[in-house]
Amino acid sequence: MPPNTTATTGDKPGKSGRKKGRKARLVVLVLVLAIIGGIAYGAYWSISTVRASFPQTKGSITLDGLSGPVDVKRDGYGIPQIYASSDEDLFMAQGYVQAQDRFYEMDVRRHMTSGRLSEMFGKGQVKNDEFLRTLGWDRVAEKEYDTKLSASTKKYLQAYAKGVNAYLQGKGGKDISLEYAALGFVNDYKPAKWTPVDSVSWLKAMAWDLRGNMQDEIDRALMTSRLGPKQIADLYPDYPYSRNKTIVQEGQYNELTKTFEQNGNTSTGGTSTSSSTGTSTSSASSALQSQLSGLYKVLDNVPTAVGVNGQGIGSNSWVVAGSHTITGHPLLANDPHLSASLPSVWYQMGLHCRTVSSKCQYDVTGYTFAGMPGVVIGHNQNIAWGMTNSGVDVTDLYLEKLSGDGYLYDGTVKPFKTREETIKVAGGASKKIVVRQTADGMPLLSDRDDELVKVGKKATVDTAAPDRGDGYGIALRWTALDPGTSMDAVFAMDRASNWSDFRSAATLFDVPSQNLVYADKTNIGYTLPGKIPTRAKKDNGSIPAPGWDSSYKWTGYIPKGALPYEYNPERGYIVTANQAVVDKDYPYTLTTDWAYGTRSQRITDLIESKIKGGGKVSTDDMRQMQLDNSSEIAKLLVPKLLKIDIKDEDVREAQELLEGWDYTQDADSAAAAYFNAVWRNILKLAFGNKLPKELRVKGQCLWVDPVTTTGPADATNKVRECGERDADQAQPDGGDRWFEVVRNLMDDPKSDWWTTPKSLTRPGASDNRDDLFLRAMIDARWELTAKLGKDIDTWSWGRLHRLFLKNQTLGTDGPAIVKYVLNRGPWKLSGGEATVNATGWNAAGGYGVVWVPSMRMVVNLDDLDKSKWINLTGASGHAYSAHYTDQTGKWAKGELLDWSFSDKAVDKNTSDTLVLKP
Repeated sequence: MPPNTTATTGDKPGKSGRKKGRKARLVVLVLVLAIIGGIAYGAYWSISTVRASFPQTKGSITLDGLSGPVDVKRDGYGIPQIYASSDEDLFMAQGYVQAQDRFYEMDVRRHMTSGRLSEMFGKGQVKNDEFLRTLGWDRVAEKEYDTKLSASTKKYLQAYAKGVNAYLQGKGGKDISLEYAALGFVNDYKPAKWTPVDSVSWLKAMAWDLRGNMQDEIDRALMTSRLGPKQIADLYPDYPYSRNKTIVQEGQYNELTKTFEQNGNTSTGGTSTSSSTGTSTSSASSALQSQLSGLYKVLDNVPTAVGVNGQGIGSNSWVVAGSHTITGHPLLANDPHLSASLPSVWYQMGLHCRTVSSKCQYDVTGYTFAGMPGVVIGHNQNIAWGMTNSGVDVTDLYLEKLSGDGYLYDGTVKPFKTREETIKVAGGASKKIVVRQTADGMPLLSDRDDELVKVGKKATVDTAAPDRGDGYGIALRWTALDPGTSMDAVFAMDRASNWSDFRSAATLFDVPSQNLVYADKTNIGYTLPGKIPTRAKKDNGSIPAPGWDSSYKWTGYIPKGALPYEYNPERGYIVTANQAVVDKDYPYTLTTDWAYGTRSQRITDLIESKIKGGGKVSTDDMRQMQLDNSSEIAKLLVPKLLKIDIKDEDVREAQELLEGWDYTQDADSAAAAYFNAVWRNILKLAFGNKLPKELRVKGQCLWVDPVTTTGPADATNKVRECGERDADQAQPDGGDRWFEVVRNLMDDPKSDWWTTPKSLTRPGASDNRDDLFLRAMIDARWELTAKLGKDIDTWSWGRLHRLFLKNQTLGTDGPAIVKYVLNRGPWKLSGGEATVNATGWNAAGGYGVVWVPSMRMVVNLDDLDKSKWINLTGASGHAYSAHYTDQTGKWAKGELLDWSFSDKAVDKNTSDTLVLKP
């Protein structure tokens, strides 16, 4: 044991661990031997190596720094509930316990946020580190800690770090995690002490993945090489306000007229991209397209924190007032949609003061991030809250005119601010880079790729742009690069006791901007927090802007008092699922790129169908709504598909699957498999084959008309172009933006979008909608024949739509045998893209699951012990722990676990108790 800890009584694994341990023993032994042989480094692994890092969950451990004893009670799933008598003891214990279960994950995260992955994984991560150092998340986090956070928050962060370090003291790599043992074959890396800034930095990583429309900015600019303004507008249609309801319908926002006039912001909340597709790109279109293509490649390689690099990130959250529930008190549901990871990004736990007082203020439970104190989503003894990504636009890209060691700004060359960074590389020489920033702190992202620099120097530009001189670069303006107070907000929400407290806490939540839903025993509410920029009249943030023109600078931020909220609306419920927050009359631009409201409207319809005529909603009704698999695009397309006359008997047989189908995408549904294959092929034929290579799937090649230097295609000669994006990032991804695109074209069967050249499909060509649908149905039949077999009786959606859980480091890039040891799956899933049960897939790349409901919860405000929850994986990050993926099977089936909160309920469900002693 470490020198400052003493263990007494009790073995490490809990009850369920002992039950599964015997069953897994032979499997573990075989895998250990395989690792020895497969890696061939001559090291000897044993079962004791695999189990060495499993946490002690019984007996007692002495920790220096505690002021009193702390009880850690774990249930049969290893979920800890911590009981302490002071705030500092509570958060110190939280740090210790999370490190027990998840330190390797925590360590990787802090290396990512600080741009130090190369220290762990070698030269393959240098490019990522260069980009992350350029963003400087850890530097911003350090400034937050030094200048922005409250004294109490700093105290909690210090206590948390003390707990993590108490766990680390005296331990070698294999005592902490199996992954360290694997790293030990090639690297002498040893974990450093945890710091408070390590915890704060994680919020920057979360904000990066939830950053808004930066990907859409890049995509729209790249589209200009092949598509005109009207075509781009077709692919980014207006939000359907008349059909899909906004979040805030009866709410309020104050201080609008005065601040609106002062800022001169005339963009409205409903501004569509279609109104502006070339304002800034026209000034340097060729330079911008080339730069953004290279920038995308850099962005695509950056490890994700919680999402898919900004793509496909959604979430559902809704709250129903007591007037519509069977208990007479509110119910609140939440299921954030994020990348599937192993272990899950979430960590379930409870933080309980034995007596709530000024000395010990917390009695809260829910989901947090390993590496960060407090609870992010959940409930305390008085209130509950959930989050979904608001999608507000808090990032802008600027094309900068470079000149010598500076950049052009309003006709004057300004010098860059510079700093030198040294990247240490495991097993190799260190590398130095220079980071350049504009005077207002915007990092020059394009410096991180040599090809971008070359392109910026040579790119042809239009006459409206400055002379190219030394070329062009791309800089980033992002609210999260300014120090903020989001860490303060976490603790303030955890101890809030009413709506007023909660709203005050929300004002501290600078980034990422989230939709916050609220409930207490008698009230429900919604509020939008965040630091959201205002822009000049000529700029709505939908496309990159010219950095040499000061009129494109941000003009300020939307005043917090002007942000929308809603409290006890008459309709009796509030739904947030990434749809538009407010209607077109709101006088500020929040974003031009909402999700299109497919999920939110379906949830609204489900609630209204339940309460119509006085029906009441139960906790299980909320769970069933979370599992709704209905395909909204199928409801639109299937009636058309069934009218198409098909001669081929095999294709006709597949078409018949759609007859009488209820549009539900269950895992065992053959009809769902065939429809989604048809949908994928419709998108490919109508849109995908017409997009530039930078947006298409890597390795998929087409003969296309070449693009000239000025933009339009030259049809005299065809060239072979291959896609450049990873399959889970390509377009058209099939999300509800594409639902809206197709819906808008359905009444125009002769649209050019329905035209498909003969060379791009099977025999024949299409020049109208129904011909293209026919080709898609034929292609889908033979695609599924290849994937699932000719006999349609064996088809099922789940055979196509599978979830694989991968360890996010060695499970993706490690040796094959290590991947086998660390990864799990597959699971055959129900649900689909833009479905309430949002098991997302990318239609351009295939049918595999890309993002998921990363957890699900339903809070019962009448009796908190009757609340329910589930995590994607389990509490443990240790491969072969009983709690590595012990929740995944139930999660896949849509089941929820009991969520104990009261002392009595926790004690009843406790399997193991560990006492931490001072």
